[in-house]
Amino acid sequence: MRKALDFLYDAAGYLAAFFVLGIFVLMIAQTVLRETGMKSGGMDDLVAWFCAASAFLAFAHTFRYGDFVRVTLGIDKLPARARHWQEVASLAIASAFTGYLAFWAVKYVYESWKYHEMSTGLLVVPMWIPQMSFVVGATLLFVAVLDQLIVVLRGGKPIYVVKMEERHARGDYSEDM
Repeated sequence: MRKALDFLYDAAGYLAAFFVLGIFVLMIAQTVLRETGMKSGGMDDLVAWFCAASAFLAFAHTFRYGDFVRVTLGIDKLPARARHWQEVASLAIASAFTGYLAFWAVKYVYESWKYHEMSTGLLVVPMWIPQMSFVVGATLLFVAVLDQLIVVLRGGKPIYVVKMEERHARGDYSEDM
């Protein structure tokens, strides 16, 4: 199960990077087309959808590697047992909120599909297609947070802490701003 989950988180991260690359390519293409006097209609729509996809799909991967903003000033000073229960409480609250987000993302996109909502830009497509990145990203984030809650409840160290400790062991404190 661990390998499958890690594969999903990493695949979503790579897919998010692909959409960032897509934004770059579309922006360059749009600039070239404008300079040559050609129309670039619809590219703004694609760039907007790619921005959303790159953000939402990166959630789980970012969380897993400890690159989310975490306020650790208080938790770092706690004794081991208190720190463990603070991690459990934090992850339980995060699980509730991300579960809520995922639930409403699915409901929102389902309604777009059910009512045949179409985009209003130059590219007319069913809205549920670009909105699926929201569903996938929110659901994967929920799974990733729940995954780490289970790890901590079993007495393990959350992966984002492990990744942070690995960076610190290499002398890399760039993420600790």
